[in-house]
Amino acid sequence: MAMTSNATPQFNFKGRRSPLTLTIVILVVLSGVLLSLSGFYADWLWFKSVDFTSVWTTVLTTKIFLFVVAGLLTSSIILLNIIIAYKRRPLYVPLSIEADNLERYRAQIEPIKRWVVLALAVGLFYFAGTSGSAMWESWLLFKNSTSFGVKDAQFNMDISFFAFKLPFYQTLIAWAISTLILAIIAAAVVHYLYGGIRLQVQEDRTTVAARVQLSVLLGGVVLMKAVAYWFDRYQLALKESKLITGLTYTDVNATLPAKAILAAIAVVCALLFFANIIRRSWVLPAAGTALLVVSSVLIAGIYPGAIQQFQVKPSESSKEAPFIQRNIDATRSAYGLDDVSISDYQATVATNTGQLADDAATIANIRLMDPNVLSATFRQLQQIRPYYSFPESLDVDRYTVDGVKRDVVLAVRELNIEGNPSRNWINDHLVYTHGFGLVAAYGNDRDIDGKPKFAVGNLPPTGALGKFEPRVYFGENVPNYSIIGGVKTDTPVEFDYPDDTSPNGQRNYTYTGTGGVPVGSLINKVIFALKYQEQRILLSNLINKDSKILFERNPRDRVAKVAPWLTLDGDPYPALVDGKIMWIIDGFTTSAGYPYSRQSVLSNVIADIQGSATIGAQRNRTVNYIRNSVKATVDAYNGTVTLYEWNEKDPVLKTWAKAFPNTIKPKSEISAQLLEHIRYPEDLFRVQREILSSYHVKTAEAFYGGQDFWRVPRDPSTFGANASAQPPYYLTLQMPGTKKPVFSLTTPFVPRGGRENLSAFAVVNSDPGPDYGKISVLQLPRNTNIAGPSQVASNFEAKPEVANSLSLLRRGGSDVVLGNLLTLPVGGGLLYVQPVYVRATSNTAAYPLLQKVLVSFGDQIGYDDTLKGALDQVFGGNSGTVAGGSSSGTTGQTSTNSSLANSLASAKQAYADGLAALAKGDFAAYDKAQKRLKSALDAAINAQNK
Repeated sequence: MAMTSNATPQFNFKGRRSPLTLTIVILVVLSGVLLSLSGFYADWLWFKSVDFTSVWTTVLTTKIFLFVVAGLLTSSIILLNIIIAYKRRPLYVPLSIEADNLERYRAQIEPIKRWVVLALAVGLFYFAGTSGSAMWESWLLFKNSTSFGVKDAQFNMDISFFAFKLPFYQTLIAWAISTLILAIIAAAVVHYLYGGIRLQVQEDRTTVAARVQLSVLLGGVVLMKAVAYWFDRYQLALKESKLITGLTYTDVNATLPAKAILAAIAVVCALLFFANIIRRSWVLPAAGTALLVVSSVLIAGIYPGAIQQFQVKPSESSKEAPFIQRNIDATRSAYGLDDVSISDYQATVATNTGQLADDAATIANIRLMDPNVLSATFRQLQQIRPYYSFPESLDVDRYTVDGVKRDVVLAVRELNIEGNPSRNWINDHLVYTHGFGLVAAYGNDRDIDGKPKFAVGNLPPTGALGKFEPRVYFGENVPNYSIIGGVKTDTPVEFDYPDDTSPNGQRNYTYTGTGGVPVGSLINKVIFALKYQEQRILLSNLINKDSKILFERNPRDRVAKVAPWLTLDGDPYPALVDGKIMWIIDGFTTSAGYPYSRQSVLSNVIADIQGSATIGAQRNRTVNYIRNSVKATVDAYNGTVTLYEWNEKDPVLKTWAKAFPNTIKPKSEISAQLLEHIRYPEDLFRVQREILSSYHVKTAEAFYGGQDFWRVPRDPSTFGANASAQPPYYLTLQMPGTKKPVFSLTTPFVPRGGRENLSAFAVVNSDPGPDYGKISVLQLPRNTNIAGPSQVASNFEAKPEVANSLSLLRRGGSDVVLGNLLTLPVGGGLLYVQPVYVRATSNTAAYPLLQKVLVSFGDQIGYDDTLKGALDQVFGGNSGTVAGGSSSGTTGQTSTNSSLANSLASAKQAYADGLAALAKGDFAAYDKAQKRLKSALDAAINAQNK
């Protein structure tokens, strides 16, 4: 029953309006607008403060461009079809129950049709535009595509087509199909509503206008499907299968031609729809569609399945061999493994006196300080006050001290406002604004009690690493925001560091750096008061025209913001560079579009015990190409972000450099001191070692068999079926056959299939230079049985003397903490070294102290207070080398004298052995003795210089 106009309720708002009400409404609207714009404007101010406004502008304009283009195209196509359907509606609709029901709907829509169309236009524009703006990365890669200079094996097309262009083409195809389908639905609804489609009549169920319009749209969908079939052919080069990535025998001989045939059938089917414009029957288009569906089942489904079942499976190894080889070659190239050096290592398990004489440099640099254990020790010895903190996992680097390059474990002393007993807004954001100093301990040294020896520490910092700006305004543990500089007092209000010589027991400071966003103007105060929902930013009299606000202070977040196209290593590490604390972050360029290369999910690959903290930091993305193309730095005092080009040949980096010009500095601008602290990134090595575990096999036959596949061993410190993989370790070592020790990142491998004996040992050179990034692998003979890390850890616990000692240490309120189990290729075999820490459990302030050292070589196990003592137990009372820096129970001078005496004794013995060998005419033994003599003399010189 229709409602008459007299029944319509009338609302009279007169008398309810007032200036106050209007003002409140306006203020509410303005507040909402300001709140939404505050973050936008603050973001621009932040980019301006770090001098990367070009990145902000490029991303914003690209998103706006895609938003407008996608929104306009989508809404225009759909609305145009709605308008055409409405304009071509029939003037006369035959009477029927269906028509009578539709008339009521038409009567309700007609008065508001303009508003309906407008709302639909706005909705389509917004949602399509939002989807389009999300494609900004894909569009920039497509627009700035750079050639790889390498063509794929099947289509003879440059890799850049698959990496940069194919994803955008496929996105366009998907958009076109979805838009046309929406247009069909919209046009069909309008035609049905206004009688252009009459489902209840026997003949002429569609008008000419409806048939023509729907035929064109359906033909367009089928034509785009033909295009999709054609581009699906290229996607086969990236397809993951159970055996390999890329095209297989079945794909090349069945699926590939099937896609081409289906594309042709789809074109014919589209022509049938277009022909329906002049015909009055849907029979031919329907028949064409049925043919396409049946063909897709038969040609693209059943036929490839038959080829796989009856041709490939009976002789799969030979049929798939060329395609497996493609996969091997492409994967090794895409992950930077094509230059990996693999050499056989005839590892011995026998031990002899003086066996380590030729490896004095490696033994002297064995790192006994575990960065994953020492955090509590650093906190107790160097935290000084509860409002400071150190991270749970420390970092490893190397520094030249007194002319000798030494490994150090280090961390920044950062601010921890949670530990401040006087918490309030002023203290949190205006007083406690920064951390102070850097603490570094020698990796192979300890004092009489087992505490680390610090190369730099205390407040203010002192030590062997020189003077530097100690204040840390930008770090991994800083307040959300701090307001610094320009306070309206004569006395600085920022807490600097505790100082007993000052009247109030502390030193204060006023920030003088270049970092931060000006917050002195009224508009900026309002913006940040809205951003942080804090009116005191607007009202505080401690903030004046010269004040600045620091936010987005985490080094990794800062780099991610200025380079959103980079995938970042999860572990930024601090270094002293040119008198400053600099955070160094490794940036990776990645792609999922390298043909025939195996895919990796980053968050899965880096999931080992040390990587657990970085998994959340990594994007959960799938890649099959990765390069460490950028070294980024963040100044801990000024917050300055700098991106340096590291891989000058990477086409992905070149593509992004075109998209964001003048944001990346050339490699030549890296300073000499910064270059000294560049290291190979852990996360990249985690990805590479996972790939290398299978793709060290270079032949298709061996790969198909899979008998030689490796895996990363389980970490000895974790247990059970869910034990994590052993993390890679930084240490300085000299590989067999090389001339000098280098700072390296190392990992062992064990056979895939459950056994835990060692299969290989991989090292990547982490010292900048011509060999930086070179991966060397020592492959053990398959018929030998060298114990792997888990077996060695089990052997340690099984030895009665060790088990009894550890059991005693674990009693009486103490706990044993086992450090990193290092694997070292020395003495012609594999040496395992593990530090043993002891920590009191009855004291909340207790921390681990290095008390024992475990050593294993072959079947021999050493266990002593010192590394030298443990090595001598293994190698017949004299290992042939001096393990400096690990003694306990003696002073530093006594340790030096002992090391010098041992070195001279080793030199004397080597000289005597050389004379004896020369008298016998045994020149091989004489050569070995001379090498031992040189190593011993070098060790003596080092000991004397300490």
